[in-house]
Amino acid sequence: MFATTINKVTSMKRLLPLGLAALGALVSVQAEAAAPGITGPTFNLVASPAFITQPDGQAIYSWGYGCDVAKAPAGYLPAAISGAFCNAMQIPGPTLIVHEGDSVTVNLTNNLPAAAGNTSILFPGFSVNSTGGAAGLLTKEAAPGSTVTYTFTATSPGTRAYYSGTQGDLQVEMGMYGAIIVLPVPTSTPNCTAGLPAANPGANATARATWGELDFRLAAAAYDNANTCYDREYLFQFSEMDPSIHYAALAQVQAGVPSLQVPTEPYHPAYFMINGRSMPDDMDPNYSVQYPNQPYNGNPHMHPGEITLLRIIGQGRWQHPFHEHANHVRILARDGNLLTSATNPNDLAGPLMFTTTTTPGLAMDGLFYFTGKGLNWDMYGHNPASGDANGTLPCTPDVNGYNTGAPTAINYFEWCQDHNKPMQAAPFGDLPAGGPVSLPDPNIFTNGAWWGGSPYLGPDATERATFGTPGVGTTGTTPPSGTIANNPSSEAGYAFMWHSHNEREITTNNIFPGGMLMMMLIDSREFVIDESL
Repeated sequence: MFATTINKVTSMKRLLPLGLAALGALVSVQAEAAAPGITGPTFNLVASPAFITQPDGQAIYSWGYGCDVAKAPAGYLPAAISGAFCNAMQIPGPTLIVHEGDSVTVNLTNNLPAAAGNTSILFPGFSVNSTGGAAGLLTKEAAPGSTVTYTFTATSPGTRAYYSGTQGDLQVEMGMYGAIIVLPVPTSTPNCTAGLPAANPGANATARATWGELDFRLAAAAYDNANTCYDREYLFQFSEMDPSIHYAALAQVQAGVPSLQVPTEPYHPAYFMINGRSMPDDMDPNYSVQYPNQPYNGNPHMHPGEITLLRIIGQGRWQHPFHEHANHVRILARDGNLLTSATNPNDLAGPLMFTTTTTPGLAMDGLFYFTGKGLNWDMYGHNPASGDANGTLPCTPDVNGYNTGAPTAINYFEWCQDHNKPMQAAPFGDLPAGGPVSLPDPNIFTNGAWWGGSPYLGPDATERATFGTPGVGTTGTTPPSGTIANNPSSEAGYAFMWHSHNEREITTNNIFPGGMLMMMLIDSREFVIDESL
């Protein structure tokens, strides 16, 4: 599909502390992300106040878009996610999911405090007609207690932002923003039914079916282009919040002033959020009851060899240089504009990004890919002398060097050049036992149960690689796959830290770790990723 190199996993010093782990007690193995939202093409939204929570215990007065409780949305997607809800206020606002060519209608009712004045929604990238309401600077606005209607045609696929067009310095800061996802027309969606990868079409779908995983994609492809087929997808909206602005707005509302006069400068944000939550809250499941006004999480999950679509939007006032460990992100499109070759519209031409720089208001779609190529050791811990059947699994390379002909095996998509190659020259442990690297004691490592300690992927892989007894333990001091909190006989994967490259933004009110931070969890095939919980 496209050529990639695993360009951030060759340094042991960098990789092991940040990446080779199975996330611990703070992250439920059910807490995977997706791109959840509500379906149209008619949406009845309200603008309302509520409080949102932060990991430091603060409840911050905010404004946001939500669903009119008297007019339920047409449906929720992905349909397999259980317990979905759309309250009268949420941050971000409901993700609006439509198809290319749909005639979209959005009815917005202003339920903000009267002192907040009018409000509205902008839909950049679409030609919008508005009816009702009052004339505003950028669009028609809904006065307190009234409704305005916006109509437009979803002219092309892709991910885009929507946000308030009224007093944006205050209303967007207070939380009035969201995403709209336009899917390709089902009848014209590129032929992705054969599945990925190209070397063995359909093998990824076969592997998913073998292990009983459901399909949580909104579509088979992001655009009307066969090179945009993907296996999984996630939506991330990055924003920041200055609580002093929110406190001032609340104080004036409670004081009964006729019209809010809230200063928005100087600007000193203290909270940095992914989908309205700060870490570690963003790694709890979607639609968790403890976040009634922050329904969307941020915790991507995948298997080696899968192509993951990232839908990314900068929703705040600041640019956020977000860094995805384990590989670059191939940018597909910006604001719904597919980046293709000037000579061949079927060839993608987007750059590989070390950080996805989220300019305020900018949406982008990108592809993330991880296989383990470039690690230079057998990450599945194969060892013919281990006495474990999984230790003797074969690796038959396809034309690209991957084990794609075995979609039912746990080492499906293994990079065969490293097969049967232990991390050590002889598989007998770490540095004290003669190996090349010493791993931290997981009991004293700074973040404790977040550290898995093992360079191997999958249950019992460490035991196989180091001549240990599967399910019993290892020789040397190499910790088993999994973490202190997770039994290595079940989930045991890699957790690559995804975070803002602005160090201040990985704090919550100046407390580290927190803020704009999450983990990409990568597991071998026997771990079933269930995004419905």
